Amino acid sequence: MRAPAPARDRAATALRWPPRGRLADALLAAACFAVLTAIALIATYALDRGTMPFYGWLLLLVACGVLAFRRSHPRTVALVTLVACAVYYPVTSPDGPIIMTFVIALYTAAVEGHIAAASALAAVAMGATLYGNDSDKVNHLADAATFLLAGWFVAVIAIGGFARNRRAYLREAEHRLAAAERSREEEARRRAIEERLRIARELHDALGHNISLIHVQATAALHVLPREPGRAEDALAAIKDASKDSLRELRATLGVLRQVDAPAQPGLARLDDLTGGTTAAGLTVRTETEGTPRPLPPDTDHAAYRIVQEALTNVTRHSGASTALVRIHYTDDDVTITVDDNGRGTASVTGDGSGIRGMRDRAEALGGTLEAAPNPTGGFQIRATLPT
Repeated sequence: MRAPAPARDRAATALRWPPRGRLADALLAAACFAVLTAIALIATYALDRGTMPFYGWLLLLVACGVLAFRRSHPRTVALVTLVACAVYYPVTSPDGPIIMTFVIALYTAAVEGHIAAASALAAVAMGATLYGNDSDKVNHLADAATFLLAGWFVAVIAIGGFARNRRAYLREAEHRLAAAERSREEEARRRAIEERLRIARELHDALGHNISLIHVQATAALHVLPREPGRAEDALAAIKDASKDSLRELRATLGVLRQVDAPAQPGLARLDDLTGGTTAAGLTVRTETEGTPRPLPPDTDHAAYRIVQEALTNVTRHSGASTALVRIHYTDDDVTITVDDNGRGTASVTGDGSGIRGMRDRAEALGGTLEAAPNPTGGFQIRATLPT
């Protein structure tokens, strides 16, 4: 029978090698106690240096046991091991390297950032060592010279500080890497959203304009077909042209989505075709050009065309106008597109809907501006300024 998944996860964590955290500290404490015990037994029975008293074993157990808490309470563990060593060496025989527990505790305190506390405890240990050796004829440190011991303490604290700085550097590098990854994901999401909005604007402007013309012409054809078949034929021809333009615009947009070579985006060079199709729908459109016409950057040229297209779509669908004027004004720094109509121009008809919002987004994306408001003399005006 297989163990439940949580039990398997706990077992895998327990068997992970090398061990980490509290388990690693507990194993280190056990290893220190085993080594010190072995050294004490060898000194007692093999070298005949005396018998370890009961309180000596207790001090070994305390000094080694607190190492299991060295990372959670580094300063306390360093202090306890120092006290245990200070008591152990003067009153026990045979001597042993119990000071290794204090060295480990010093290193841990330095790694955890308690450099000042570790240095103070090392100074206290050195002072106690010098005092003990001067006041007692027995050299409890055996082969370890006083200055060598001081060098050990300094080296242990320095290595601990270096290890802490390295860990901090690695953590910072990981945080920066994670932040960079999040930034890349957010940038990718932002670009995907912008691309979806761009495609939505393209479809809205292109298909909305042509379908509006098709609707107007189809309505007119149905209305005059019984009485004036000739006019109905003209309306059907206009529907044919508008539907052809719709298919071309749709094919271009789908070509971008499929990442294949798509037809060039329309610009002001096709303005006559655009106004001619709108005129066929019953709206008289005049165009005027001011300044010196010149080639525009592709994005600006395309945005200008779409703004005129959407403005004429709004005139056809909402304003009830009979005429519209499209004025293109070129300057050295920008091009201004103005579309005026003689329709109703009321706020209820020409409110800030998706069409006007899309035109404004196009203009602002290029660093330009767009204004849409009723004319004081009647009708409605769209005015866009695009930098060149």
